[in-house]
Amino acid sequence: MATPNELTAMRRAIAISAQGLGTTSPNPPVGCVILDRDGVPVGEGYHLRKGDHHAEVNALTAAGERAEGGTAVVTLEPCNHHGRTPPCRQALIDAKVSRVLMAVMDPTSRREGGAVVLEQAGIEVERDVLEQEALLVLGPWLHSLRTGRPYITWAYTAGAAEGGDDQAVKELRRTHDLVIRRDGTIEEGVRSGHGGDAFRVPNPPLGKESEKVLHALTEAGARTVLIEGNSNETANLLADLVDCVIIDVPDTPPSSVPLSMNGLIPPGFRLVNVGDVGLRGRLIAKREISRDRH
Repeated sequence: MATPNELTAMRRAIAISAQGLGTTSPNPPVGCVILDRDGVPVGEGYHLRKGDHHAEVNALTAAGERAEGGTAVVTLEPCNHHGRTPPCRQALIDAKVSRVLMAVMDPTSRREGGAVVLEQAGIEVERDVLEQEALLVLGPWLHSLRTGRPYITWAYTAGAAEGGDDQAVKELRRTHDLVIRRDGTIEEGVRSGHGGDAFRVPNPPLGKESEKVLHALTEAGARTVLIEGNSNETANLLADLVDCVIIDVPDTPPSSVPLSMNGLIPPGFRLVNVGDVGLRGRLIAKREISRDRH
């Protein structure tokens, strides 16, 4: 069973893994923390983009020899295959860690999987540590694998006039692979963030058929797509496929007559979070009914 110190390390790994959102695709955003023999954090790392070192290697590099006999705490099962980089499970074996904790099992593992190979090497493995918390970061990536299409978020400001709801998406851009603006322009959430030939920005227009639009976005390497604005043709086209809506509600006086109730949570979505962003309230809702058949 994971110790309180190890749970703290896993939450740290989850937190730093989010720094890879918007650049790692088509790879997953993963974080790793290395604890030495005494449970002291001696290294951490996360995956930034495909072709770069994975989280485990970055964390082991920071830890150096202090990793020997220690514990690796990682948000996703270490990979078990040679891609653009060597398998992470071998890096952990070579570093002579004694224990590995992982939050989420990797559905893309080849053959027996990284966890099994680690166990065969005499390393203690604990699975499913804070899995649900790690899914807050890894969930959209897993959704994309399962459905064969990107996880789609639509963000807008309730009741905003044409071109007046940029605030709702400004800070969300960097956590998504692609942003589809209301004029049809398609951009990387982080400009040139993915690098190399692992990702490309599709050329608009994407077409008038939802399946062709999804195909173009998927072929680009995107795992997450943000559609901006309450007057966006793509949002209307993909309305039945949107997985998450983020709605900003402008500041209002304590006592007032509502101008409109339109533009709040669409039918078929469930409110999962309410917060405050500056002078705006923010609602986050997710689709209630699975659309995995798409």
